[in-house]
Amino acid sequence: MSTTPAPPRVLCQRMESARARTDELFALLSPQAVYSRPVPERHRLIFYLGHLEAFDWNLICRKSLGIPSFHPQFDKLFEFGIDPPVGQAAQDQPADWPSVEEVAAYNQRVRCIIDDSLGQAPEQIAHVAIEHRLMHAETFAYLIHNLAYNQKSAPTSHAAPAHRNHPLAGGMIEIPAGYATLGQEAGAFGWDNEFDEHRVHVPAFAVDKHKVTNGKYLKFVEAGLGQAPHFWTRRGSEWLYRGMFSEIPLPLNAPVYVTHRQATAYARWRGKELLTEAQFHRAAYETSAQEEHPYPWGNNLGGASVPDAAHGNFDFHHWDPVDVDATPAGDSAFGVSQLLGNGWEWTRTLFGPFQGFEPFPFYPGYSQNFFDEEHYVMKGASPRTAACFLRRSFRNWFRPDYPHVYASFRLTDN
Repeated sequence: MSTTPAPPRVLCQRMESARARTDELFALLSPQAVYSRPVPERHRLIFYLGHLEAFDWNLICRKSLGIPSFHPQFDKLFEFGIDPPVGQAAQDQPADWPSVEEVAAYNQRVRCIIDDSLGQAPEQIAHVAIEHRLMHAETFAYLIHNLAYNQKSAPTSHAAPAHRNHPLAGGMIEIPAGYATLGQEAGAFGWDNEFDEHRVHVPAFAVDKHKVTNGKYLKFVEAGLGQAPHFWTRRGSEWLYRGMFSEIPLPLNAPVYVTHRQATAYARWRGKELLTEAQFHRAAYETSAQEEHPYPWGNNLGGASVPDAAHGNFDFHHWDPVDVDATPAGDSAFGVSQLLGNGWEWTRTLFGPFQGFEPFPFYPGYSQNFFDEEHYVMKGASPRTAACFLRRSFRNWFRPDYPHVYASFRLTDN
């Protein structure tokens, strides 16, 4: 990754693009949906309407540049999200929140001030604000995924992926022993949990070429050994996938989205395990010649300045998953498919700090609040993951029983 500072103009363009991503999500909602809570363990959607601007204001203007607050109540109300255990929902009511018009006015004023001052902020702070917004572009997507279809509308450009239920060729791929590089290099941008960069030795192992599919997981469910995933529903004798904008017959060759507990139970049934974080890196970024690539398919984003949809289902290319063999151009040097895109991948590695970890002084709780042995590392990307998070060092994490995220998995023999 380049350590050359980004010009203020580039950062402003990235901020504008990130805003467009989140604005388009709010535009999908019907008026009655704004005060709903589609995921019980998360805030009502009205919170996210104010949170993105409040975060930018608190980080850039109030804390970094010392600009006096014009609405301290909203600065505090919309400052932090929540991550309670499953089943522990908040108790607030719609009447406890301000009107959409009040939040929109706050947002507009915040954006005007930030547009005038972003170039004065430290570059690291600007990157944090931009990536935080793009993280929420994904978070908000899976929240509204849970809305009833009459509470949202598909964009005019939406086209559902095509699926085929043909037999998959694949099996397991042998990965020789070698080293994997984890973490971000000093001087490059990354979140605090990405540092320090280090190399670890990984013994030889075998790994599934493809992510575990709906079709394979269906056998586990029909054997009475596992629960149906959150994204499935049953109509009579037929299983359906609950897509973002419509239900479709269960696409058997698309990846199954499950909790960590469900993935682990399936792995035990098969006599295998989930990958470790280091094994994922070895399969994704290393080669038999002991070289390292920044992306599974090679040294760039498909030969272009933006990600190529042929290399993976990421960067908002689709709203829903494609088949696990749909993007062979994205295979790694070892031939492992879709290590980036089409669903984050659960690992069996507990989320924790690398040696040398130092929390961001301006955001100390971003990572270390979750070093609690109750969250697991996820790697890769989902269909709604922005391109900036395709960097090798990025780490995602969730609780093991959280069912709403676009989380897939694959198996290893050890």
